[in-house]
Amino acid sequence: MTQAPALSFSDVSATRGGQTIWSQANFDVPAGGIVAVIGSNGAGKTTLLQIVLGLIGPATGQVRVFGELPGEFNQRIGYVPQNFGAAPGEAVRSRDAVMLGLNGNRWGLRGSSRSEHERVDDALAAVDATALADKRLSQLSGGQRQRVALAEALVGQPTLLILDEPLASLDLRTQSEIVALLQRINAELGVTILVVAHDLNPLLNVLTSAIYLLDGHAHFDTLDGFVNEELLSHLYGTRMEVVHTPQGELYMRRS
Repeated sequence: MTQAPALSFSDVSATRGGQTIWSQANFDVPAGGIVAVIGSNGAGKTTLLQIVLGLIGPATGQVRVFGELPGEFNQRIGYVPQNFGAAPGEAVRSRDAVMLGLNGNRWGLRGSSRSEHERVDDALAAVDATALADKRLSQLSGGQRQRVALAEALVGQPTLLILDEPLASLDLRTQSEIVALLQRINAELGVTILVVAHDLNPLLNVLTSAIYLLDGHAHFDTLDGFVNEELLSHLYGTRMEVVHTPQGELYMRRS
């Protein structure tokens, strides 16, 4: 049986404040890849995520998430917002934060089951954060918090993982570690990953494709089609050059 596309956009447009911010989205995003979402500030990246999550509807057209209407698939989506844990409470431990990924939508008081605790432990182990389990979020570095955020998103065993600027404010070494972790999650768990990013360089060598918002339209292309100097120059508003490092890796720079 052929797997449904991770995302399917059919003549979709989006509005904000009564104004169309992007339109003419007609594409399918295959399941199983690591997909960048890129565009200038105000181009509508957050709006696109909100539509995928079913928080708002498209102005026109139809969106499907693994064949289902947005919102109906949300239990199979792991979401890491920008600035996760930016101001954590002093008493919140990493394992408590990850547990919220399982029971954060429950009403009332109820203890967590043994199987839920085991899933929390497994999620922390999957992101190499077992040693952080009993540490408070307020004690963690930015990179450590990002690992905990990923564990919280993964504990529900998602099919789609959405990350909003996961590398922002991280140093280069930590960025590299998080990107390697995303690549491993994608390969070992088969999770489709959607990454909103401003700087593509840390991600270029693990991406399979990109959704890009340009000139008021939403586009999709594979990495080979997207990593084009003319297109990137237009997208970033400055002349860009695509080069290969001595190790054969892609890198973008201003020319």
